[in-house]
Amino acid sequence: MSAEATNPSAPPAVPSRRRGLGRPRIELRRLGRAALLGGTGRDRLPDALGHVADVHRAHHPDADPTVLGRAYELAESSHRGQFRKSGEPYITHPLAVTLILAELGAETTTLTASLLHDTVEDTDVTLDQVRELFGDEVAYLVDGVTKLEKVDYGAAAEPETFRKMLLATGNDVRVMSIKLADRLHNMRTLGVMRPEKQARIAKVTRDVLIPLAERLGVQALKTELEDLVFAILHPVEYEWTRARVEENAAGAAGDALTRVADSVRAVLRDADTTADVLVRPRHLVSVHRVSLKRGELRGTDFGRLLVLVAEDADCYGVLGELHTCFTPVISEFKDFIAAPKFNLYQSLHTAVAAEDGAVIEVLIRTHQMHKVAEAGVVALGNPYAPAEPDAAAEAVEDRADPTRPGWLSRLLDWQRCAPDPDTFWSTLRADLAQDGEITVFRPDGGTLALPAGATCVDAAYEQHGADAHACVGARVNGRLATLGTVLRDGDTVQPLLAGDAGSGPSPDWLRHARTPAARIAISGWLTAHPPQDRAPADAPDADPRPAAAVVADRRRSANAVVDAPHTAVRLAGCCTPVPPDTVTGFSVRGGAVTVHRAECPAVHRMENLGRTPVAVRWDGADACRVTLVAESFGRPRLLADLTEAIATAGAAIVSATVAPPTEQRVRHTYTLHLTDPGELPGVMRVMREVPGVYDVSRAF
Repeated sequence: MSAEATNPSAPPAVPSRRRGLGRPRIELRRLGRAALLGGTGRDRLPDALGHVADVHRAHHPDADPTVLGRAYELAESSHRGQFRKSGEPYITHPLAVTLILAELGAETTTLTASLLHDTVEDTDVTLDQVRELFGDEVAYLVDGVTKLEKVDYGAAAEPETFRKMLLATGNDVRVMSIKLADRLHNMRTLGVMRPEKQARIAKVTRDVLIPLAERLGVQALKTELEDLVFAILHPVEYEWTRARVEENAAGAAGDALTRVADSVRAVLRDADTTADVLVRPRHLVSVHRVSLKRGELRGTDFGRLLVLVAEDADCYGVLGELHTCFTPVISEFKDFIAAPKFNLYQSLHTAVAAEDGAVIEVLIRTHQMHKVAEAGVVALGNPYAPAEPDAAAEAVEDRADPTRPGWLSRLLDWQRCAPDPDTFWSTLRADLAQDGEITVFRPDGGTLALPAGATCVDAAYEQHGADAHACVGARVNGRLATLGTVLRDGDTVQPLLAGDAGSGPSPDWLRHARTPAARIAISGWLTAHPPQDRAPADAPDADPRPAAAVVADRRRSANAVVDAPHTAVRLAGCCTPVPPDTVTGFSVRGGAVTVHRAECPAVHRMENLGRTPVAVRWDGADACRVTLVAESFGRPRLLADLTEAIATAGAAIVSATVAPPTEQRVRHTYTLHLTDPGELPGVMRVMREVPGVYDVSRAF
């Protein structure tokens, strides 16, 4: 039950410390009384729904509120006799949730579903009845926010409910909009709960709901949720911050931003620029963050200036005027208009310095940008409205969400790989804890959306799925990079995959993986392949991907010559043998055979230790890997010329290292992937032809 329904003997209401979106708690009681009296008002709507209808019309003048009246009547009659733990009639909860969404500008279908969002969960109304009375879309939204029963799922009910909700959100983002408004109203009235339950709900709100609100761009809900969680989980810091805000409002410093706003208005007026300049107070969590960042709080730290204009070009005009007439703090400038944030947010951020050193932050955006900044996906209206009249007949589940962002697609992808509720729950929280999103480019011009802090490992699994198990490195912006390289917004990344079947990732990859998809795939492979099935510990550089098919003849004892064609064979990374090299092998832990070139120093060391060689022979010539050392005199662009020569010869660079110069001489070491061992002499020849290179040899 999402909204604390209880019996008529509930305790009396406890005054709330908060007001939501400007609507005091006493109004909710009035709505509840009107619901019980059942009167009708304007347009034959119930009195309790009148205010919701007025707010809705302000955003959607042509909306028909009749369907809201029918939805309210069903919700009121089905919840009649139920009370919240605060003592209020239960119908006040769906009314409050609907009012929150109406003030954000939600369209009629969303408001209809929000009025009914608890009927299927808490009353005798069935989903089929909702569908019959209000259609498929409303039924889909109601089903999406309906909790799974603890009787059926036990401790897994909460994570499985969120999994269900995310899947529904993948088809219709309005599902999560209703859930966020539902949680906001419940958090406003959480004071009637036991402290331990308050803390549990607040933690889930902090870890899951607030990040989801951020990702959906619904800042109006996110900021209030942050303050409510702040009050419960950090009461001392909350009270200290609240006291500072009240002191600033009561003192002369409270006028600091107002004076700056007047100056900005004068500057823009002189420039014939039409704009609204507003003082935008910070919410408590934001004030707390500023205090941690700047130490002592000044009057200008308790808010920001918001400048609203008509067109995108006007935003840059205002920016130019501000930077001309005030001292700009260049490090604070961010352009989220040219490069919108992952959650649809657009705005120019800048800051100017006052004569006394105070920093004033300024937001510049159009009125439409402001609407989206506050309400996020809610401000988009109905993104599923059919383009043609007959398109409405399509099944709800077949619709693709044109607004679905990359982070949601990732959640939907990896959740299928996490069948265990505990794994899903912990991984969901970890993924939502990632701060923001970056976009990286593929060489073919495509893009990948990844969380901030993602590495080449994450890009490999995002692009290639399970095939990324064979990843051996990457190119970032054309340069070779390790798998642990952290990617930046706008980088071009090309994961390098081995051309043949491989043994899979190393446990070290988990240290570099940030996305749940990568972590789940790597962990799954490591679980399915115990250590004894991987490359042996005494051959850490062994290549787990044979460069050519090799058959091993393994002698089990002095008296038995036994052919074992199915023995696992690995090529040693220390000497990277390729056909037609003379090779020998040694048995290692796990029953595998590691193959070395006959002249490899490791062969002599193992023979001196009494290790018995294993006879091996090449069986055909296939793709291979080889390590070459280029000795050269140092000069500009040498690395670029060598890399270009190798690429021209048709070889793929798996890895490369450059030793520090010694007496003007430089050593380059390349591990190359060749589709045919016969290409090796030609590759070595073109490398020797690069000016400055005086020797190219095979590496040990």
